[in-house]
Amino acid sequence: MGGQADGTPADPAVVEMSTPPGGAEAAPATEGGLGPAELAAAYQKVLAEKQELFERLLRKQAELENFRKRTQREKEEFLQHANADLLRALLPALDGLERALKHRDAKVPNQFYEGLEHIHRQFLDILGRAGLAPIETSGKTFDPHLHQAVEMVESEEHGDHEIVEELQRGYKLKNRLLRPAIVKVAVAPKGGDSENQN
Repeated sequence: MGGQADGTPADPAVVEMSTPPGGAEAAPATEGGLGPAELAAAYQKVLAEKQELFERLLRKQAELENFRKRTQREKEEFLQHANADLLRALLPALDGLERALKHRDAKVPNQFYEGLEHIHRQFLDILGRAGLAPIETSGKTFDPHLHQAVEMVESEEHGDHEIVEELQRGYKLKNRLLRPAIVKVAVAPKGGDSENQN
């Protein structure tokens, strides 16, 4: 039969399968039809956009964290201010209770004062859990940031500006002054100074 040996042309189907698509001289295709230089530029552009997006994400995260901290701080300050008003209003009741315990009447049964002491302890425990703490005055030197002096007492037994007596207890609320302690303060006797000068 007429094969390739006798000069007849080969089957066209066989020729199409043996020839690469696009012809023998077709160049290898690149993605999107870009050459190596264009691909490198596009890659650098994508990297820059990625870095920019990452930096924007970090900034947004920092802003969100700052907002969360500011909101928490404002909430704590609001609650502390509200607590301060309430505790300040309760202090006169606490003062009255302590005066009753200090000036006992012999005619009143002891059980009454034991009940008052129990209420006083409960009261102090509740206020302590809210952050209230008494200001120390016994043996302390007068501090105008914590104490309010209503009387100066000449004394040789106490140091100069040492607190002699507490007239009303002062309190702090979480390390902030809520009410200063009202006190009497010792001063050196004037006569002693003149004798030393002579």
